Amino acid sequence: MQPIWLSLLSAFCLRLVFLCRAEEGLEFPNFDGKDRVLDISERNYKKALKRYDLLCLFYHEPVPANKGLQKRFQMTELVLELTAQVLENRDIGFGMVDSQKDAKVARKLGLEEVGSLYVFKDDRVIEFDGELSSDTLVEFLLDVLEDPVEMINNAMELRAFERMEEDIRLIGYFKGEDSYCLCLMRFIHSFNKTPQLHPPPANHNEILACCMFQVAKHLSLKMNEVNFYEPFMEEPAILPGRPLSEMDIVEFVNQHRRATLRKLRAENMFETWEDDMDGIHIVAFAEEEDPDGYEFLEILKDVARDNTNNPELSIVWIDPDDFPLLTTYWEKTFKLDLFRPQIGVVNVTDADSVWLDMSNDEDLPTAEELEDWIEDVLSGRVNTEDDDESADDQEPDSYATEDSSEGQDPDEEDDSED
Repeated sequence: MQPIWLSLLSAFCLRLVFLCRAEEGLEFPNFDGKDRVLDISERNYKKALKRYDLLCLFYHEPVPANKGLQKRFQMTELVLELTAQVLENRDIGFGMVDSQKDAKVARKLGLEEVGSLYVFKDDRVIEFDGELSSDTLVEFLLDVLEDPVEMINNAMELRAFERMEEDIRLIGYFKGEDSYCLCLMRFIHSFNKTPQLHPPPANHNEILACCMFQVAKHLSLKMNEVNFYEPFMEEPAILPGRPLSEMDIVEFVNQHRRATLRKLRAENMFETWEDDMDGIHIVAFAEEEDPDGYEFLEILKDVARDNTNNPELSIVWIDPDDFPLLTTYWEKTFKLDLFRPQIGVVNVTDADSVWLDMSNDEDLPTAEELEDWIEDVLSGRVNTEDDDESADDQEPDSYATEDSSEGQDPDEEDDSED
């Protein structure tokens, strides 16, 4: 189930790019009116699966009678039409499946969650868990088409690999492009016959790389060895056992999939948000391009690296610049100023939250101060269920709940004084 605050995206975050007058060479696509999205039924779904390398199916409820909901449905359809138009020459098909009229087809294809987009490639099915906008969807689908294994053969390619710190990365040293281990890694990311075991490669949280002899020594890699890099971690974990089997790699990645520090991204934001820690998220807002935001992010990285072995800790970093249409909503819901770095605890059920108070400090908290606060969160001393009385009892006065704003009810103030 998609969370409360993210569900607003279905209403106001379906970005359609309309044509505006521009010089030649810089024109945004405009929907040309041609219908490319198929109405999938029992008569045509098999043909559609065979026809396209990738088939994207939107599973939806029957078209509602309510005019407002009809407009929302039409916006979703336009997102798919514009995406299909942009990718027309990429052998990617698009269709819509009615949950009532085409229930038999949905069962045969394994479509379960209404309102979701499913991508069919070869023998696997990938549920798109990102923002349903044309630009995000185009980027996602182009990534799906790419070979997930990148060859690293020189210092420049190695430098590029090391800069991908926001991603989960697997890197191995193999002899030749036809080696068993390299073919195995490609196999894992080409087929998904057991979805409950296989990590979904199309989310592109994993960047698989094969390094040759020239760079293996720099990374201290041995032949047929695979290293796992958690996001923002400088030191890798070595996958145990050699030779590695498909199941060895899959199980290791699944066990380490939830990173200590992970970035919320448009292409998999729902998946990330639904992967909560007992109903809560530790959320950090920081603009990477802002000096204070960059400094705070570096502090978060230090905290994550010091606590990477703590399975109970996972911090979701959100860069407000990546979600301009959600910034006002977050500021209103959490009563925050997102022009400043923030960190707090959010209940994913009702969006209740409590935030570390940094408003009166000229300096940002140190890594040690953040770790102390996180320990209080993990121990339950700081939680979103605290009422005003328990908040008053906390020491010191360093935590601010979402209710502790200037607009506090005067009656509540009187009660606390009593």
